[in-house]
Amino acid sequence: MRRAIRLARRAVAYEWGMWRSLTRWILRRPYPVAPGAETYAYVGGVQPILLAFIALSTVEIPVLDVILRHTVDQPTVRHAAIALGLWGVLWMIGLLASLRIHPHVVDEAGLRVRNGVSVDVTIPWHAVARVALRRRSLPSSRAVQYDADDPAVLNLGVGSQTAVDVVLREPLSVRLPKGPSEPVREIRLYADDPTALVEHARRHLPAAEQAARRPER
Repeated sequence: MRRAIRLARRAVAYEWGMWRSLTRWILRRPYPVAPGAETYAYVGGVQPILLAFIALSTVEIPVLDVILRHTVDQPTVRHAAIALGLWGVLWMIGLLASLRIHPHVVDEAGLRVRNGVSVDVTIPWHAVARVALRRRSLPSSRAVQYDADDPAVLNLGVGSQTAVDVVLREPLSVRLPKGPSEPVREIRLYADDPTALVEHARRHLPAAEQAARRPER
């Protein structure tokens, strides 16, 4: 029963987050970031697929209406099918909006890794040993997955791929949609411009290292 309640809460929060993202995207009101912070998109890995589904679903609505008009003598059924089709199109647009409105963020506090409204992980710089550019393919399209060969590696991929490796100084547990992760020593993520993200992130590492070495008073 508790598990069902948790799943229902997550589903409601996810749905609400998507519609809120769609509203902010339409109104061109991105979420504010700290002064000096830079944002990095990751939607390029899935945008072509989402746009194709949106286009096909949009065309499908009038086609389905014509078919039902000539085969089902029930206006209620036809109207329900149209409403469901419209909801599906808006849902996919909302998903695209959530990916756009929640980019990765690099600022003084750390690297904030996101995937729409479902993944929001902040890695503080003092916990980072190094950041490297490396493109990898993943066996699954899931946004969150542990590496099959090394469960201490967490993949936060987009479109079944990652492009940036973040190696940690020591195992770290991060917040995931289903709860805290197992301690991991490396987090991999995807960005449309991984080179720029890595270069920007590396500029924060010397300062973080010096802060970690500074003796406490």
